[in-house]
Amino acid sequence: MKYAVTGATGKFGQTAVNELLKLISDDDQVIALARNIDKAKHELSHNVDIRPGDYTKPDELKSSLAGVDKLLFISSLPGQKVARLTQHQNIVQAADQANVKFIAYTSFPHADEAQSGLSSDHQATEKLIKDHHIQHAFLRNNWYLQNEMATIQPALHGHPFIYAAGDQKVGWALEADYAKAAAKVLTFDQPKSVYEFSGKGHTYHELAQSVAKVSGKQFDVQSLNLDQYESVMKKAGMDSNVAKIVTSIQELIRNGELAKTSDDLEHVLGHPLPSLKDELKQILK
Repeated sequence: MKYAVTGATGKFGQTAVNELLKLISDDDQVIALARNIDKAKHELSHNVDIRPGDYTKPDELKSSLAGVDKLLFISSLPGQKVARLTQHQNIVQAADQANVKFIAYTSFPHADEAQSGLSSDHQATEKLIKDHHIQHAFLRNNWYLQNEMATIQPALHGHPFIYAAGDQKVGWALEADYAKAAAKVLTFDQPKSVYEFSGKGHTYHELAQSVAKVSGKQFDVQSLNLDQYESVMKKAGMDSNVAKIVTSIQELIRNGELAKTSDDLEHVLGHPLPSLKDELKQILK
């Protein structure tokens, strides 16, 4: 069996590749698709077959996916020169042309009912995979706890801990746990078509309390409205467009799009997730 991972030099991709190497048999092979081949050769195991994997180059992708049985397709980032959905179309079409039998795709929480703009590319990508009749598992990842470091770090250095998500909950979990689960799903004989991966739900106020207890530091906690939050981001020197994106994430959380959680992640990993405090201890080392 040949397993491939796109975006293999990112943190998620590297963790998934390393986990796959632990899970496969001696007869199996792991293929890493990376835009920067030299970086991949430096950072990944010599047991990995490294191939070009630029999401913007369809012919290159088709060639690199030749012979692959199962693909872990890690979604691209928005806001690049080539639209994210175009990049995703390139991946799916290349996988179809290369006769890839199965795709595990990192999607958006409850993508089938999500309303935010951030979810639209994921909804369209899920549809693309279905329309190409490729067997699949949609890994609908909630939120990485590491995403909150931009909020946590200033608070640890004497600034207020600010948020605009109201009292809605987020299913935070460590990025590494999402990546390890993705690798495991790729090896399943009969995976589910949808996994709603998340940790236990917590509010930002609860997150702030946990940060204070783990760090031993005191700071103000401020719940702002969306306009106030965006204004603070801009005053802190954030680019206007980036401030709008960051604020839109707070808005989708405020609207409850990350509030639904499940135990899919624990079931796939085969063990309980760490508590929020224990997760914070890991990322604040």
